Amino acid sequence: MSTLVVYASKHGATQGIAERIAKKLTDAGQQADVRSAREVGDLERYDSFVIGSAAYAMHWLKEASAFVRRNRSVLARRPVWLFSSGPLGNDATDAKGRDLRATTEPKEFSEFQAALQPRGCRVFFGALTPDTLGFGGRALRKLPAARAGLPEGDFRDWAEIDAWTEEIARDLAEGPVAVDRPEV
Repeated sequence: MSTLVVYASKHGATQGIAERIAKKLTDAGQQADVRSAREVGDLERYDSFVIGSAAYAMHWLKEASAFVRRNRSVLARRPVWLFSSGPLGNDATDAKGRDLRATTEPKEFSEFQAALQPRGCRVFFGALTPDTLGFGGRALRKLPAARAGLPEGDFRDWAEIDAWTEEIARDLAEGPVAVDRPEV
């Protein structure tokens, strides 16, 4: 099975997750490539897809959503997994005690779940560091209001990402997967 890991990343944290997923799939004996949603070419040569995007204001980045919508007919016939990154901090729950990842699921997930019937959807914590911000972001963070708003740090849980990737690799190792869905 050959898998394409597609990502949309604003500052590089989601790209890092996608690269980690592709490496772990390869380490598990699967063929995996990783590409930005802006750089993806022909999808027909891939047997499965892992697609992820950074989320801002509860939405995937436009290039990730456009990639899925543009390629919906191919994706609907293959095994697909979706992930998002974005929540920041060390708290797993919000102020009301709800799972933070559940309350920050991108709005596109429900549309894509209906269209693609993915085998899995995950929200991972993201990163906000000087390395992931770029020049403009670092300048903005110096403003008092910006400093008070978001926690800084790398909150990606690599063990959780690796465990999810291991689930994907096991699923793929079970052999060719027939997806019984009508063409969209």
